[in-house]
Amino acid sequence: MSARKIKVLLAKPGLDGHDVGAKVVAQALIHAGFDVTYTGLRQTPEDIAQAARASGADVIGLSILSGAHLPLCRRLRDLLIEHGLHDRLWIVGGNIPEADRMVLRQLGYRGVFPTASRTEEIVSFIKENVQ
Repeated sequence: MSARKIKVLLAKPGLDGHDVGAKVVAQALIHAGFDVTYTGLRQTPEDIAQAARASGADVIGLSILSGAHLPLCRRLRDLLIEHGLHDRLWIVGGNIPEADRMVLRQLGYRGVFPTASRTEEIVSFIKENVQ
């Protein structure tokens, strides 16, 4: 009997229109055996929280290149808690300055992956952190 696949919801919040990186990450996660849902561009935090709850996601991943990562992640954190998803693995990647990485971790985003991160690093992090 095979183990249940880890479910990952990958989203692009805000007005950022660049999703090549998110699609590369999604493909790497699929190749690694994860069940991946990519919500597409320009998602609101409310849309993402609802999709995460509806999909039963184990991992909620955000790709943000716009520079709006702190307000978007704060708002989504509040919604994820409100929807009872505080126990899921939250990760974020993209154009994230060094000074903001600890702030994101303090908000509850356990995985923070700047643009130079390798997909193997993201795959390994998820495997190590999802029960």
